[in-house]
Amino acid sequence: MSAEPFPGQDPASPAELTGLARIWADLVAAGWGEAVLRYATHALLLLVLALAVWARQLNLGFADALMVKATLQPGGARPAAGQVTPTPDPLGASDIQAFLPAADPAPDPNDAAPIERLADVHTLIPTRGRSAVITYTVRSGDTLFGIAGKFGLQPETVLWGNYFTLQDDPHSLFPGQVLNILPVDGTYHLVTEDNTLLQIARFYGVTPEAIVDWASNGLDPSDPVLRPNAYLVVPGGRRELQTWEVPTITREDTATAANNFGQCPGGYSGVLGTGAFVWPADNHFLSGYDYTTIHRGLDIKALLGAPLYAADSGVIVYAGPTSRGYGNLVVIDHGNGYQTVYGHLSQWDVSCGESVFQGNLIGLSGSTGNSSGPHLHFEVRYNGAYLNPWTVLP
Repeated sequence: MSAEPFPGQDPASPAELTGLARIWADLVAAGWGEAVLRYATHALLLLVLALAVWARQLNLGFADALMVKATLQPGGARPAAGQVTPTPDPLGASDIQAFLPAADPAPDPNDAAPIERLADVHTLIPTRGRSAVITYTVRSGDTLFGIAGKFGLQPETVLWGNYFTLQDDPHSLFPGQVLNILPVDGTYHLVTEDNTLLQIARFYGVTPEAIVDWASNGLDPSDPVLRPNAYLVVPGGRRELQTWEVPTITREDTATAANNFGQCPGGYSGVLGTGAFVWPADNHFLSGYDYTTIHRGLDIKALLGAPLYAADSGVIVYAGPTSRGYGNLVVIDHGNGYQTVYGHLSQWDVSCGESVFQGNLIGLSGSTGNSSGPHLHFEVRYNGAYLNPWTVLP
């Protein structure tokens, strides 16, 4: 097949091809003719666009030059700061004003320097905080601390907002419960007939204005009338936590009417502790609450029926059920100021006054009392004061 002629060449001409014509003929013979034409068209289009952009920039530069020249004083000098001097407009700057952006007025030297706002592509849109109390239904796996974290509150706020449901006991949380979620850290107060605003404020350690100014309380600042059986949000309010622990019992103590069910008669002597402790369960990690001001022990993971051990040697001073949330409870007095407490047992395998040695079996794990599932609630006390168990466990 003969090559197609170069554009403008006579097909019948026997003249020898030279230069661009020969290159074109070779490209066509190789089947590249159509592709070359297509790419050449694209290149030409890009060149036209580049020329258009260059011409626009040149035009804008010319307009800027006209603007500068129109503001110069005769002789080419700029006016002094703050001075406005009319000048002739020989170039017709007024004719092109419609095509130029409006110029900002010259700043007054006596004015404060303007504050520049920097662009921030990560600017957050502010959200309006709520002022009303909402509700939350407890789900399986929820904890008091987890719920508080979801709403940016302190755990005490969740307790104080739900006294009639939780009774200040973090272990009394169960799926299906409906909790009040306050909009701010503080307390939730049920107004009674004899309450006064000043009385409520003093009790929770806040000012009356803090209660009145909270919008959802619906109080008129000029005449804040309290409605009995209504609830008030007390922003920043605090009260003493109701504790659910059993009293500290030593081997020398005797039972009193204030102690309940598993309290031993007392007056014992027996083995003394070593002052060092071992883990009271086979697992060495938590399945529930950690040690906090509202939870004075560790919830150690222990499946139902798992063995539990004496953390140190001592004498049993409590063995049995309790009505204070612990369920079935064992308390060991170690005779050196230390006591250890073991709660929620499914059964206890020791008796009052019995001496036990470190690592001896004392019972089995359970979920008795205020418990959302099998685990061991473990406390350490020293001379009646609570210690964080993490400070003594290996």
